Amino acid sequence: MSSSSEIDWPDRYHPQNCAVHVCNELDMAAAPDHVWAWLTHATLWPSWYGNSADVTFLDESGPQLQKGTRFRWKTFGVTVTSTVLEYVPGERLAWDAQGVGVDAYHAWVLQPTERGCRVLTEETQHGWLARLGGVFVPNRMQKHHQRWLEGLESKAQAGLPPSSISSGGPPTAGATRA
Repeated sequence: MSSSSEIDWPDRYHPQNCAVHVCNELDMAAAPDHVWAWLTHATLWPSWYGNSADVTFLDESGPQLQKGTRFRWKTFGVTVTSTVLEYVPGERLAWDAQGVGVDAYHAWVLQPTERGCRVLTEETQHGWLARLGGVFVPNRMQKHHQRWLEGLESKAQAGLPPSSISSGGPPTAGATRA
């Protein structure tokens, strides 16, 4: 497992300042551009990552994430509002997430490898709900993030997302604009 030094943490969300810190990584046998395309198509997450639902863009952006994108979605049973705070195409993506009892930061780093692409994802959280989750269901977030990585690899291995979605076509089921 990698150290959190690869993530450009805002001070508030640095692991040393948070009650919860989870780190997952996977060396994917998938093209980096395919991984990036699936990761940044937030409206498609519910179709392949079971811990996401109801992705709604709060501005005119979407269906792909970009710097400043604001979106609302449901994860771990909690509705959160997120803003993309870091966006380096093909390399780095990070957003915050605020909801009842949780204030989080979720970062992704992609690095090309001989096999395809190494993907590191880390999340830190503040809040009473985050602390309770860590006590009563330890490793839950780590397990779901590993599934997220594995689902991302599977989709990326199959190719790029459907062109109708990437070209701004209609949102998928469970994904809307506010």
